[in-house]
Amino acid sequence: MPQSLQKICIVGAGAIGGWIGTKIAATGVHEVSALARGETLAALQQHGWRLNTAAGLVQAPLYKASSDAASLGMQDLVVIAVKSQALPSLAPQIAPLIGKHTLILPAMNGVPWWFYPSLQSVDPSGQIAKALPADQVLGCVVHASTSTSEPGLVQHKMGEKLIVGEPDSSKFLGGQSERSKAVCDLLKQAGFEVTHSTNIRQAIWYKLWGNMTMNPISAITGANVDKVLADPLTRAFISSVMLEAKAIGARIGCPIDESPEDRHAVTSRLGAFKTSMLQDVEAGRSIELDALVTSVKEIGEKVGIATPNIDALLGLTRVFAQVRKLY
Repeated sequence: MPQSLQKICIVGAGAIGGWIGTKIAATGVHEVSALARGETLAALQQHGWRLNTAAGLVQAPLYKASSDAASLGMQDLVVIAVKSQALPSLAPQIAPLIGKHTLILPAMNGVPWWFYPSLQSVDPSGQIAKALPADQVLGCVVHASTSTSEPGLVQHKMGEKLIVGEPDSSKFLGGQSERSKAVCDLLKQAGFEVTHSTNIRQAIWYKLWGNMTMNPISAITGANVDKVLADPLTRAFISSVMLEAKAIGARIGCPIDESPEDRHAVTSRLGAFKTSMLQDVEAGRSIELDALVTSVKEIGEKVGIATPNIDALLGLTRVFAQVRKLY
């Protein structure tokens, strides 16, 4: 446990990483660096952290930015905000940022590498587990909609919620640790709506329960979520996928009390928004299908639950993305 969380590095300063980095840097309390590359790195070095909000542009000083982790040095907190499919090759490069007291906070979609033993779909070579010490990782769930209008400039659309907790809360009295509390306090100070969770695995699975369907179906169809849910056949298929994922969750200690229709009602209230996977398809970027769907199929196989609807969703999305060289 670090004495303070002074030195912070954002790995992947895109839509989510840039949003988190800007808000923390804007407090003026921390040295917020970025591990980035290409046009994003150049934009950060020229302009610092930038975030467009409903209240206007937030601009904050950048402590350091580099494509070389060694030049940034060991950090107190490393926030990983890259797409899940990039992490296996990137994880070994992050190693110079991590000392024996560094906390690691993955702010990423889908099932993380630490969630279930030996998940080939998200950590096929075991590189992530080797490079990022499990006992220094905190779980995190992001509930926000952001995008990048240009490299280094983030547009915040809605949501400020971050859920943070210990991957194994049973090790701590009350399910919360001093180190996770320190991270929550830091994020609250930066203006986020923070929940200090006593069951972060449940929070991860609950978010996945919604976006493992909406993301790929919106990517395939090109439709915003309101249109996806408005079609009764698509809505029924989504519900079938969710029932399979709900059964898997119950088997692995992440039960969900709601029905698919309950969750559809929550999603409908968010309006006509564009999912992150659809944004990636439109921008010609690879999609994080494995962390969102393949991982669920893999866990289902491990616990003996058949997933015919999840399989259909995975197969259709995989072929769609392969044809476009996005997977």
